[in-house]
Amino acid sequence: AAQKFWSHFRGCSAWEETMAEGGDEVPQPEMDASANPGLRGAAGAAAAGGSGRFSAVSKLYKNNRAKLAKLSSYSWNIFRYIGDYLHLFGVFALLATLAKNRSCKGISRSTQILYFLVFVTRYLDLLDHSQTAYLVFFKITYIVTSIIVLLVFWRLDPSYERKKDTCSLVVILGPCCIGAIVLSESSQPIEVLWAFSQFCEGFAMVPQYVFCYRDRSANDMGVTLYVLCMGAYRCFYAANWIYKKVQMPHYSDIQSWLGGMIEILFFADYLLSFTGLSVLRSMVLKVDEKINEIKEKVEMKVLGSSSSSARSASGEQELRQRRKVEEEALDI
Repeated sequence: AAQKFWSHFRGCSAWEETMAEGGDEVPQPEMDASANPGLRGAAGAAAAGGSGRFSAVSKLYKNNRAKLAKLSSYSWNIFRYIGDYLHLFGVFALLATLAKNRSCKGISRSTQILYFLVFVTRYLDLLDHSQTAYLVFFKITYIVTSIIVLLVFWRLDPSYERKKDTCSLVVILGPCCIGAIVLSESSQPIEVLWAFSQFCEGFAMVPQYVFCYRDRSANDMGVTLYVLCMGAYRCFYAANWIYKKVQMPHYSDIQSWLGGMIEILFFADYLLSFTGLSVLRSMVLKVDEKINEIKEKVEMKVLGSSSSSARSASGEQELRQRRKVEEEALDI
């Protein structure tokens, strides 16, 4: 029982949020002795002092409760707050860029789809228990804004640059699903989905980085600001994890750490690309091209046509229509 308790109330979990609200009562399972004679016997033995097992579990329960309360106090630190507000600022910078440009130019739709999946799978705890207004505000804001961004992409679809947004979502989502199933601390669906969101966030910005690698001539400050804010947010969250680990050596959150390290690695390489010293750019583009080649071959064999040829055909048709409109305008 104590082992399940510790697994359920891990760091950065619902327990952490409950403690942040000032709660000091931990819900304990109720045992109906009348429904089970065995429980009556166990309760009687414990009351008479005849069983040491319940007292041992109770002691471990109290020790873990004290550790978790201490961990919660360290979880709300300056690094976490800066990371949260950088993330929020980046989201609003993205919305402002879309509104200003009236187009999706320079932005990866694949990245926005991945972030939508991250938010809806991670924040299912909104339906599970009450939380502070701070957490509810951020979680609902992220979910709502991710939906708004996808609606904007749908509305401004003609301005979406498909040829530059070539990163395959299947290649990202497949390993994330496997990692979530294998490394999840519990087989419960909400735990598996939470682990999936951590791994998925580690790769969520990769399509945007690939987009930027292919669009080197772009100089939209709004897009650059968005990418910088999202990368900096993860860097401050990494500092938050390091701080908690130093203060509480038993603290562990493998899924978050793995996802964070992957994203920070790509972000650091993105920063180096401004100086022309990018290490991953050529490798990432080669891998992306190879994956798309394999994808096209599979589509040709299965469907008889590839999505890239369909995109190029539609692009040529749009170009012909645009030229026709321009010629008619000149004639008038």
